[in-house]
Order: sequence, then structure tokens, then C-alpha cells
Amino acid sequence: MPETNGNQLGAYLKDRRAKLDPAALGFPMTRRRTPGLRREEVAQRANVSATWYTWLEQGRGGSPSMDVLDRIARALMLTNVEREHLFFIALGHPPEVRYQAKEGISPRIQRVLDALEFSPAFVKTVTWDLVAWNRAAAVFFGYGPLGPEQRNIPRRLFFDPQVRTVFDWESAARFAVAAFRVDTARAGASGNVQELVDELSRLSPEFERLWRENNVITHGEGTKHFRHPVAGMLEVEYSAFSIDGRPDLNLVIYNPATPKDVNKIRRLLAGNSRQRHREH
Repeated sequence: MPETNGNQLGAYLKDRRAKLDPAALGFPMTRRRTPGLRREEVAQRANVSATWYTWLEQGRGGSPSMDVLDRIARALMLTNVEREHLFFIALGHPPEVRYQAKEGISPRIQRVLDALEFSPAFVKTVTWDLVAWNRAAAVFFGYGPLGPEQRNIPRRLFFDPQVRTVFDWESAARFAVAAFRVDTARAGASGNVQELVDELSRLSPEFERLWRENNVITHGEGTKHFRHPVAGMLEVEYSAFSIDGRPDLNLVIYNPATPKDVNKIRRLLAGNSRQRHREH
């Protein structure tokens, strides 16, 4: 089977190994007719049979396991997106999610948040820790300087008494617990949050009850009604987005549903500005 016609996997593997520097990986440079690593060198790095790897490139190796593909991806030093593409062309589906917590966001993402002047927006991890937010979110949700534990949304939801006065708390809590379960499982982070789940179950009978219901839901998009202590009743449309290249992060935007709601948030921000000016 020709490698460039019908054998996408073989063509992709050959192309990737041609881009690696043998000398940088400790292989001799003598008697090389083509750039990059030889097949047997890739096989050595991936701890697979050189014959089998050759067959794989030639379209005769059968369907590789996910573990073998992972080893080949590491041997070829593939990026996350290159690894994902390898799984798609080899198996027809993406690799299993490997949750890796990262710190912070890029300045570009913060500028996107700041550009949403009258739409409260924030970035959270898949384990529901806040990592960034805009001024509208700070004023609307009362985000000030937050310590590590204060950044966790489930903790705020179940332990901050002010949160219960803002909206239909029971409905919001049920939704949050079900979406939290999905987000962490989808990201392969269930083990990472087990300590938090145990803590919340121990300290909050309400969380334990909702967690035991085993409900699941995606965050998606929809409409919420808030009873803000200063701005009054507001209707907002919420949407959640994945951030490309950062599978550990989600962007959540609360967009005022009507011009009236926009004006309420505008007045809320203006009032906050005047208060800060008086304090200084």
C-alpha cells in the first residue's frame, strides 16, 4: 500500500520522524541517506519491535493499541495537537484525556476578558477553580483578592451565605454539582478532586445529597436570573467555551439579556468606580 495514497498513518509517521535531529537524540550521523531518524531508532525510543514499526509505516502493522501510540508519540516528540491527530488517523478517535494542571492564563486571554466591559466573565479550570476574571465579574459576583480556597466555585457555592441570596440556590447548586462531575470526569481529573469532594461531603449535607444523586449535565449555554443586592433583578445569558490549546480551562460569559440589564450593570460598575475613587 503506497504511503502517500491511503496510508495516512504511515505518511504522517514518516514525516514526523524526518523532522527529528538524530544527533540531538544521541544517534550517530554516519551513513544517513535521508533526514531525521531511522525507523529502527523510532522503534528503539518507543520500545517496540523495529519490524512491527516498519510494518506500521507501510500499512501492514494492524491497529496499534493506545499505549503503543502514546509511546510512539513520545518517541517522535509530538506536541499535544500532533498526538491528538496521530490518534485520530490511527484509531478514529482522540486519545484519553490526560489532565495536567497549569498555572495562570496568557495576557491575551485576560485582554479578551477585559474587552467584555458589561458582561461578567471568568476563566475557570476543569476542577472549577477561578484563575481570571474581568471587572464586571469582580463587581457583579463580589470577586476581590481571593485566596486559593476562595477561588474554588463549589466551596463558594456551598459555604458563602451571600451566594444563596443571589439566585435560586437549590437549582443552581444541583446544576453546578452535575456539571462539575462531568467536567472533572471528562478531563480525567476525578482523582484530583476526590479530596475536595470528600471535604464538601463531610462539611455540607446538601453537597453530599446532590453528589449522591449522580446527575450529569454539560455547562453549555442558557439563561439565568439573578437577584443582585444593588442592581436588583437581572437576566443574563450564559455561555461556556473551551480555550483552544488549554484543555484545563473554560471561559464562562454572562451576557446581559436586554438593554435594560446592560444599563443595570453599567450603573453598578459606575457606582463601584465612584466608591473606589472616594476610598482613595
